[in-house]
Amino acid sequence: MSSALDARFFDGRSSRPYAARLNVQGDLLTIAPAPGETFAPVTVPLAQVRWPERTRHGGRIAQLPQGASVQALDVAAWDEWAAQQGRAESWVVRAQQNWRGVAIAFVLLLAATATMYQWGLPWVARGVTAAVPLSVDTLIGAEVLASVDESLLQPSALPPADQERIRRAFARMVQTAHPEDVEGAPAWKLEFRRGRDKKLGPNALALPGGTIILTDELVQLMPGNDEAVLGVLGHEFGHVRLRHAMRQLVQVSAVGFAVSVAFGDYGTLIGSAPVLLAALGYSRDAEREADAESVRLMRAVGISPRTMVGFFEAVERWRGEQKRAGLDDDTIGLAFSSHPATAERIAFFKEAAENSN
Repeated sequence: MSSALDARFFDGRSSRPYAARLNVQGDLLTIAPAPGETFAPVTVPLAQVRWPERTRHGGRIAQLPQGASVQALDVAAWDEWAAQQGRAESWVVRAQQNWRGVAIAFVLLLAATATMYQWGLPWVARGVTAAVPLSVDTLIGAEVLASVDESLLQPSALPPADQERIRRAFARMVQTAHPEDVEGAPAWKLEFRRGRDKKLGPNALALPGGTIILTDELVQLMPGNDEAVLGVLGHEFGHVRLRHAMRQLVQVSAVGFAVSVAFGDYGTLIGSAPVLLAALGYSRDAEREADAESVRLMRAVGISPRTMVGFFEAVERWRGEQKRAGLDDDTIGLAFSSHPATAERIAFFKEAAENSN
């Protein structure tokens, strides 16, 4: 027979505690009244007793059927008594009482979170984006275009003939590279704008739904070099074709988009998209995918990817002028893009040019 343990007993019918003595005999737990108490002894099969996990500084309790329970008077005595009954603690409980175990669990949690953010979330975002109708991209793109037109851009001053020349050359490049209707991507539309101030400078960006904005300053960065302009447009077309902007929106508001996909209500997200997109940047992988699409389009019409090397050198010169003038640099992509380092991109286009020879 095992030793008895003094405890506090609650019968589940009132809030009054009773002084009791616990004893285990075989597979039964007996709760008997301590001297001076008058309640009838209670016997419960051990299989019906719930023993919550032990914590370092918490109390001890065992939960009985019909809302009854017993609580420890002396925590140390309870733990010793429980050990005498052969109650082995799980490895989880033991780890929780060990600072090394807690530290290891914390590190594993951080690693799992980082893994989910780095690989899991983008994978989920691709799946959710595929389920979002293209009409939602178009509505969001219209909202964003209206927002940037109001705050950052103004109508283009480029001669209509120059705009039409670039638009036709780009259309021919896209059609040559993707004669199969761009593999289901949203139809693109090229819009020309100029910045409201000198800070904006040469820029291009792709909006959800297929609108590509090209600033006058970018066209004028390398006068007479339409090939460089087409290379930049090819990059932005890559964002359009792969729906990168929508994918970034999904990643940032994953739960909201999942609910929208489930119930078909995109109104709130469409309204908040301009603010979200303004704070987002494409991932490095998305930028590399867009650069690869630029190379594909340029090769389709016989433009050497080396053209982009000269473009980036011109961008660096412009950046230097901005710094000397004391202006912040926000080149290529407005606040919508986080491009890989210029040196990395130059190396990519150089290698693509060499592989084209």
